[in-house]
Amino acid sequence: MSTFDLFTTFVHLDSRDGAHPVPVTDTFWPELMAGERVYDGRMITASHISGDVDHWERHPAGGEVLILLSGAVDVVLDQPEGERRVPLDAGQAFIVPQGVWHRIVMRKPGDLVFITPGEGTDHRAL
Repeated sequence: MSTFDLFTTFVHLDSRDGAHPVPVTDTFWPELMAGERVYDGRMITASHISGDVDHWERHPAGGEVLILLSGAVDVVLDQPEGERRVPLDAGQAFIVPQGVWHRIVMRKPGDLVFITPGEGTDHRAL
């Protein structure tokens, strides 16, 4: 056992055999988006937020938990009646509902923890 950086490593929470670190290599994202990497259960990671996220995403396999450690962001939800902004300040958390397109708009730089379904994340351009 050793420590690791949550900003460069996912933690895979596997319901069968526990928690495992998954380093984010150069091929991690392309393989994940192509369906070459599949993780059941949940994935945890952290990100430094220094600007707006440049795409929409959704998680058909379940809701996503967002925990803002520092800074301030808006979670923008694409809903049938139009966009809804949910302000998130340091120390607050929000659950993005399953299957809802969403993106992050920065109000103040900070750090955000994501607890995300390991399967089936979709992306689309703004």
